[in-house]
Parts: sequence; C-alpha cells; structure tokens
Amino acid sequence: MQDAGEFDIIVTGAGSAGCAVAGRLAEGGRSVLLLEAGPRDRSPWIHIPAGMTKLFTNERYNWRFESEPVEALNGRTLYQPRGKVLGGTSSINGTVYMRGTPGDYDEWRQRGNEGWDWDNVLPMFKRAQDQSRGESEQHGTGGPLKVSDMPYRLPLTEAMVEAAVQAGIPRNPDFNGPEQEGTGYYQFTATNKRRWSSAKAYLRSASAGRNLTIRTEAHATRIEVVQGRAGAVQFSTPGGVWRARARAEIVVSGGAFGSPQLLEVSGIGAGGLLSSLGIEVVHDLPAVGENLHDHFNSYLTYRCSVPSTLNDLANSPLRQLFAGAKYVLQGAGPLTNTGVAVGAFVRTDERLERPDMQINMLLWSAKERRRTGIVPFPFSSFTLSPVHLRPDGRGTVHINSPDPLAPPAIQFQFLVSEYDRQAILYGTRLCRKIASQPALAPFIEEEIVPGPAVDGDDALLEDVRARAIANYHPVGTCRMGNGPDAVVDARLRVHGLQGLRVADASIMPQIIAGNTNAPSIMIGEKAAQMILEDTG
Repeated sequence: MQDAGEFDIIVTGAGSAGCAVAGRLAEGGRSVLLLEAGPRDRSPWIHIPAGMTKLFTNERYNWRFESEPVEALNGRTLYQPRGKVLGGTSSINGTVYMRGTPGDYDEWRQRGNEGWDWDNVLPMFKRAQDQSRGESEQHGTGGPLKVSDMPYRLPLTEAMVEAAVQAGIPRNPDFNGPEQEGTGYYQFTATNKRRWSSAKAYLRSASAGRNLTIRTEAHATRIEVVQGRAGAVQFSTPGGVWRARARAEIVVSGGAFGSPQLLEVSGIGAGGLLSSLGIEVVHDLPAVGENLHDHFNSYLTYRCSVPSTLNDLANSPLRQLFAGAKYVLQGAGPLTNTGVAVGAFVRTDERLERPDMQINMLLWSAKERRRTGIVPFPFSSFTLSPVHLRPDGRGTVHINSPDPLAPPAIQFQFLVSEYDRQAILYGTRLCRKIASQPALAPFIEEEIVPGPAVDGDDALLEDVRARAIANYHPVGTCRMGNGPDAVVDARLRVHGLQGLRVADASIMPQIIAGNTNAPSIMIGEKAAQMILEDTG
C-alpha cells in the first residue's frame, strides 16, 4: 500500500456537498485531500447545459446504478444515474436551483437537530450564492455558486405557465423567495450559458488551491478506525492502492448511495449484516443505510401540432448543426438550457401547510429513460411530470458484498400509503387540467402517454405502477438526529466515533420540497463552518 501523505482533513467524494466542504476548508487554511472516484470534469458535455442528455448513461461520468425490484411498481427495477466525476451529480443534472420551503428546515430542527432551522440555513444558502437578480433578503451575491434565469425561452414555456394560471395556480416569480407555492420559471446553476457545478464553484479559487490536493479516479475503499477514532482512508486508483492519514477529521461525502456503502465496508453499520458478509464490526450502528427516500414521479406526454420542443432538435441533424453553431458563435440557442424550464408547486390537500406536489413542465419527451439511454419520441412533443415531494415510503441502501467496488443494493419503497397513492393521482389529474387550458390549445394535438383511454383511479394507478420512477433525488441514508435511528448528530459527527463526519444529502432526516442540489451544497457549506469551529 502506497503512502499518500498526511492532511488535516480528508474528504471522500467530490459531489455537490463534497466540493463545498473541501473548498471552504482549504480557504480556511486547512490542508485538504479530496478524493473522487471519477475523472476530472473535462468533457464539453458537462459544461453545456443541454449536454445532460449525453451524460445520462455515460459510464465514464455516471455510476449508472440500478435499484432492486420495487414491489409496488410491478417488481420493476429503477435506473439511478449519479455523477462519477468532479462535481458529482451537479456536473450531470438538470441544473435546477431549488431550496425547498422554510418549513422543511424548521421540521429538521423540530426533530432535534439544533442549528438546522430556516433562520440558520438561510445564511449558508446566501453565502454560497451569486444571484444574477441581485442581493435581497432571500438571496446573496458574491458567492461561488452562480444562479441565473433561463437564457433561452420558447413560446411553449410561457404557454405552459399561462395554462397553469388558467388552471387556478397563481404566478410565482421566485420559487426560492418568500413563498414556494405557484407557477413560473425555474432558476439554474449556470452563467454565461454554461453549467456551474459545485466543482466549478468551489475548487477553482486561488485561496483554496494552496491548501487543496485533488485526487481523481481515486475510489475510497475503507476508513481506518483505531480505538474509536477515524484516522486514515484507503483508496484505489489505476496506479494501485493508497493510504492517506488525517490529522483532524475525515468527511464522507459519497451521497445517499455512496456514503452508507463506504461506512459499511469499513465495518461501521448494522453488526449482523456486516458479520454475515465477513466484515469485522468496527462500530455497530444499525441506522446506516436506513431511511432511504426520494421524490416520486410519473409523466404525461403530449404530441404537438406544430414544431415547438427540443425533440425537434434531437430528431434533426440539421437543426443540431445550426444549434451547435449558434451556441459556439453566439453563446445562445437551445443548447443553453436543459429543457427543464418551468414548473409549479401546489398542495394536494388544502389542509396542508406546505406544497407537496411539484409539476415539472419539460420542453422534451422520451419513450425511454433507462441505462440504454434517453430515446426521444420521433416527433415534436413535451412532458408534464407530477412529482410527489413528501412520500411516506422508506427504503434502504446496504452492501451485499465486502467488495468496496461492487454497487450497493438500493431498495426503494413507494406507494406504501393511501396518501402516497392519492397524491400522485392528484398530480396526474392536475397535469391533465393544465394541458386542457386555452393557452396550450395551439400547441397540443393529443395526449399520447398514458393516453385519454387511461382514466379513473384504478386505471391511472396501474399506469403509475407500470411507468413511474424515483426522481433522482435520493436522501436520508445517514440520517441526522438523536437515538438509534440516526447516524450523525446535528454537527454531522458519526455517533459513537471521533474524527468522522458525513456531509451530503444522506444526512437529511426528511427530504425537502424540491430539487436537492442546492440543499446539498448548503450542507457542505455548513459542514465546513462547523469543522472550522470545532478544529480551532
């Protein structure tokens, strides 16, 4: 085993949170080693927003996980793309910037997590942000993360918003402002028509560079724990196995799938499971890998009566040539956005205090979105996607082999309650209501998926079981809290061990209402602040 040296802090995983942790700690004067299993972010498709489709199944930059069969979804497995590159999933996602509601974080505090209420996390969001609209009570400027409005709009996007208004949903100019409920345009982690990943935000500054060592294609395989303290990390590279020592702390930032996996192969987890796989139990912590949950979504597809969507680009080499030239020469055109343009947040029951349903309105549609790739419909069409934001189901992520390079077993639980079922049905009907409004009449020829023949609760629910998917926002597998169902405390320290923290979406005790990239970056910012405070 080769010696990689000694550092103040070692961070395993250069994703949304990991880059923020490493960059801020290095800026704070700590020597930091950042390990990333994937390569550097040099592919041009990473930096072109519309390149998301090229990365959806690219095995060089994507872990391409597959879940275990989901009983409630007719035993189907669910494809789970996750970033395997500097920036993690922030380098391959749809770039939507969304925080959730203040009540989401106040609920974290109510669960005993001191310092995670909205008043305490808002400064972290603002510190991270460089908001193109300027500074305000909710937004910050001068931070490393660029946040901007969509530069390229089609007539269809405004028609979608107007149709939602006609369906009874009020306009909302800022989903990250005083209120989330309503319909309007999303904002994005992009600037000058280019993606702004967590890697680009946090790993490029000169002040961080002096103290930051980045090792790519370096897969963390084991955390060494001696007498209750984490002190070293082993990692595998094309050049062999290495060992790095941490003077102060190790921060695990592998995401909702990778973080519990690394803990378990290191002997930190449920003792019975680890023993059954022949792994020495270093620290019996049964909550590791539990509490997996995600947003849950289906989708409805509409064929257009006139060419008006990104499918027209995908199905025409000539249009692609013109779009590429316009992007290169002018920094404009359809390649400047991912097609996740506008949306709405609503409550499925008026008695609820916060939105629990997100309607994504997409400027494209696909026949298939699996490991085989994204296959667009061969005609102009768009998608309305109801996303249930607060599902009751809780699954697991556990290793099924002592091999640290083997993928973990990802077990989702969806549609476990009547609330879950009624919520997705409500969202499906709301999408149809939006599509039926006058504003969209000039664009829609017909509903092709699931089609008007699929109607009534039973038929719609069966269609959901046949087609619906997890929404690529997994969280919760290293839950923050107190007691036997938690992995880390409110300062993200692993219960019962010293020198070891987890900082990524896996620590969320409850998923937030909206896309999880911005909250993961906030978690990285807050983790870095706490580590700087605790390590002097």
